[in-house]
Amino acid sequence: MVLDLGLPDMTGLELMSQIKQNANLAHLPIIIYTGKELTLQEETDLRRISDTIIVKDVRSPERLLGETALFLHRVQANLPDPQRRMLEQLQHSDPILVGKKVLIVDDDVRNIFALTSMLERYQMQIVYAENGRDGIRQLQEHPDIHLVLMDVMMPEMDGYETMQAIRQIEQFQTLPMIALTAKAMRGDREKCIEAGASDYITKPVDVEQLLSLLRVWLY
Repeated sequence: MVLDLGLPDMTGLELMSQIKQNANLAHLPIIIYTGKELTLQEETDLRRISDTIIVKDVRSPERLLGETALFLHRVQANLPDPQRRMLEQLQHSDPILVGKKVLIVDDDVRNIFALTSMLERYQMQIVYAENGRDGIRQLQEHPDIHLVLMDVMMPEMDGYETMQAIRQIEQFQTLPMIALTAKAMRGDREKCIEAGASDYITKPVDVEQLLSLLRVWLY
């Protein structure tokens, strides 16, 4: 269900509360699609009930498509093998992802290896760095990088500091950066966005959610 909050007869929150009280609809994924400026309390209340919130902006149709596809895509695992393989083959040659260069900045080489292995299956090019300073250096050496995956928790120069430093370099002010956070603590999203992140995703990384975000920000 895609829901706008500005309904004439009741609030979106009231409608969601009623839906979730219905046993048959309790697990229905609800995507909030709103142009309303949300307070922190409103966002907290909505996140407790809905699966995702998309604020209407210039990119929101693509983000909406990506998030909706993500929820529907989970049915893929239940398909017979031939159809599942056909879908996987189509996804692996996704023109939005093919040939795009991604910088992974993470101090844990196991995370770098796992993300690299996954993204290379989609014919993406990977550059990596094990700390913030090396990440900035890699960006300067590879100015054709399309997107950065930035681990937040790193020693010495953490992901927040690194993203702030990257945003101060003129040519990278609009470069898409997705922050990787260990867990979704209250205020994490705001802190990531303030530091310069375009979006964020929690660890352990959900592959389909990450691919959905990549498609949105590389579109």
